[in-house]
Amino acid sequence: MNKTLEIKNLHVSAHGKAILKGLTLTIKPGEIHALMGPNGSGKSTLSYVIAGHPGYEVTSGDILYDGKSILELSPDERAKLGLFLAFQHPVEIPGLAMRSFLFTLYKATHPNSKAIEFQRALANAFELVGLPQGFGDRALNVGLSGGEKKRVEIMQLLLSAPTIAVLDETDSGLDIDSLKLVAHAVNTLRSPTFGSLVITHYNRILEHLKPDHVHVLIDGKIAQSGDATLPTKLEKQGYAWLHEVPV
Repeated sequence: MNKTLEIKNLHVSAHGKAILKGLTLTIKPGEIHALMGPNGSGKSTLSYVIAGHPGYEVTSGDILYDGKSILELSPDERAKLGLFLAFQHPVEIPGLAMRSFLFTLYKATHPNSKAIEFQRALANAFELVGLPQGFGDRALNVGLSGGEKKRVEIMQLLLSAPTIAVLDETDSGLDIDSLKLVAHAVNTLRSPTFGSLVITHYNRILEHLKPDHVHVLIDGKIAQSGDATLPTKLEKQGYAWLHEVPV
């Protein structure tokens, strides 16, 4: 089965305003794609639409996963297929123990696993993201710093082991050490069966992830694609030169 995510000529609006204006992108298992671009270009909108956020309207185009449209599927149905979104701003959920939440997540993708297997996977996830085991007894994201919340998002990624993961500015708010830990954790998932779209403003996480493809989103369209050297050029020259590139 070809677990490829295909975004075809996607047009998306919210509150009557067009945001994505003909975006086409294909992410195959085994590939890491980076998506960069100025604020307001539609990067987070794309992540939400892939995940099935009801606040966005797909006016034309399609999103295919494994050759089938997912536009009519609910967010949980998309997640069960193997799609994962790490939020730019993870929410706090008082009363929900982190360990219980992560156990439910793990069982959803490993239904035949035993409790001891979850405990090992959880301990490994805590170690990879550099959080103490005691965090498992805390309410999900409550009282955590921004960087700690991002690490918990990566723990969810590690435990759910999706086929395609979208990381929406997971590197924002991370210090140098946290950035390295998060990048290392994501790199442990790299395999012929795992693909990812990493949305970021900065090259620093890409230096660790070494993406196969880098895309620049300008005004709702892919304005430029290249290899891992493109972010270095963007840091030096900004985005202004891309506004003149035909899309």
